[in-house]
Amino acid sequence: MSLTIPTNLSKPAALRPKLSPRPRPTIVCTTNANSPDTTDLKAFSAALALSSILLSAPLPAAADISGLTPCKESKQFAKRQKQSIKKLESSLKLYAPDSAPALAIKASVEKTKRRFDNYAKQGLLCGGDGLPHLIVNGDQRHWGEFITPGFLFLYIAGWIGWVGRSYLIAIRDEKKPTMKEIIIDVPLASRLLFRGFSWPVAAYRELINGDLVAKDV
Repeated sequence: MSLTIPTNLSKPAALRPKLSPRPRPTIVCTTNANSPDTTDLKAFSAALALSSILLSAPLPAAADISGLTPCKESKQFAKRQKQSIKKLESSLKLYAPDSAPALAIKASVEKTKRRFDNYAKQGLLCGGDGLPHLIVNGDQRHWGEFITPGFLFLYIAGWIGWVGRSYLIAIRDEKKPTMKEIIIDVPLASRLLFRGFSWPVAAYRELINGDLVAKDV
């Protein structure tokens, strides 16, 4: 009796089960870019930048106001410029060329020239007296004379007030809040200072939530 042991114990290639590679876990890091704070801040920044570009762009001046002409075309404006510069230059004769008063007068002459040049380039209108006149009737061509500085003033004033309000709210739970008002907490004030740039968005959010005004008032 003989035993025959087959030497080829391996299965044919066609019968071997195919092993698919195990999928490797992947880690995806995402940021919550659509959070309310980020979205509001981006929207406010974009609106502020767009309004600054639109409102600060100088438009060509036109004599659309009775009795006024563009300053760069006004003879009285040019005459006033020459008189202002001549008056400053005449006082240079009283001092040595390199003395401190002479240097100060020369600096004043340069400032005067730049001021008159800026008046002419910004498209301001001048009257018969040669002085620039601000137009505040809402005409878009004259927004840069009053409306744009007005909005900037309101924004900066509101920013200062909002930062001060936030500081008082932040220290009211301290043991000695009065001392925090006398001796300013600089790190805290610095953090609130940068947060205050988006004060219109924060004020609107508090108005909607009912937190803008104290409830016991």
